Amino acid sequence: MIRLFDILFSFFGLVILSPILIVLIIIGYFDTGFPLFRQVRVGKGKQPFRLIKFRSMLVNSPSVATHLASATSITIFGSFLRKSKLDELPQLWNVFLGEMSLVGPRPNLFNQLDLIEERESRGVYTVRPGVTGLSQIKKIDMSTPQLLAETDAKMIQELNILCYFKYIFLTIFGKGFGDRIVKN
Repeated sequence: MIRLFDILFSFFGLVILSPILIVLIIIGYFDTGFPLFRQVRVGKGKQPFRLIKFRSMLVNSPSVATHLASATSITIFGSFLRKSKLDELPQLWNVFLGEMSLVGPRPNLFNQLDLIEERESRGVYTVRPGVTGLSQIKKIDMSTPQLLAETDAKMIQELNILCYFKYIFLTIFGKGFGDRIVKN
């Protein structure tokens, strides 16, 4: 049932939000020259997939977890995208393709070995990664691998249609935030 909602919401989201997506792409061209960012992430069953987001950091920024990135790497427009969570909109395409769900554990990088170990031991990779979830609502980011994996596992155990809609609603209306950025 959740996959059906993922398909419907992502399809209609892409169609309805397409004017906003186009405007953000155009602004992104002026900001960095490359408005979309694709990065290999860990998916369901630890299979790789290419996550797509709006670029919020300079083009040559290192490929590290956000909490390890420097604040000087984030552009002014990128800061706006992150605060408004608009940088996540292109992930609707990942959801539509079945690589992600709207609700699930945030997909991590393959170089986040501590987090991979914690998540693997708790069965987190048995589900599709998500755009949002319990960890985001509780403001738990990837800088605390054990707590994040425990929270992800709890969400997976308790996830039902009501929680699915609750996490989406809370995210849309401002609950939670992205990973922390190192202040320079």
